Amino acid sequence: MSVGGSGVVSGNIPGNSRVVDGMLAPVTITKYHEYYRIFSSAFLHGSIIHIGVNMFSLYWLGRFIESALGSPRMLVVYMGSLIGAGLAIIYFSPPDAATLGASGAIFGLFGALFAIGLKLGERGGELVRANIGILILNLIFSFSFPGISWQAHVGGLITGFVLTLLIFWPPKPVRTRVYDPSTGAVYESQLES
Repeated sequence: MSVGGSGVVSGNIPGNSRVVDGMLAPVTITKYHEYYRIFSSAFLHGSIIHIGVNMFSLYWLGRFIESALGSPRMLVVYMGSLIGAGLAIIYFSPPDAATLGASGAIFGLFGALFAIGLKLGERGGELVRANIGILILNLIFSFSFPGISWQAHVGGLITGFVLTLLIFWPPKPVRTRVYDPSTGAVYESQLES
């Protein structure tokens, strides 16, 4: 979420009354070197609805991503997407545009979902088809409404996709041979490892 002329008070950026402690504005990094804001801004939210939507999305996407990647790898994707979203804000947002919220990292989980679908090949095609509509709708909202940081969403999405492509290996089929001693027949079975 970007904060426009909301009048949030702060003394951090001279002349800018829209940035509070912890929020991320490109100038806080490029001029004041307050790098902690890349992380702190993801843990701040503008309202109960803002945090509620983000936590519901984290729960909905996170359950699947965690089961596919495991907890440590999901944490890598989530935190990497958080950083990627922050860097996108720094490079592509106006210098004094203050942002907050976890949606950039959550878009990284969308990226992870599509990378998993891609790596699963034919089996993953259904996963991609089932979720492409919600991603497109979210991206339309990101670009259509003021106060939403499309920079964070796109940066997180791309980062999550790339990181997951690098760290996810789909289970490989295991072929086992079973011998029937009474007939001498050989059977093959295929299991997922």
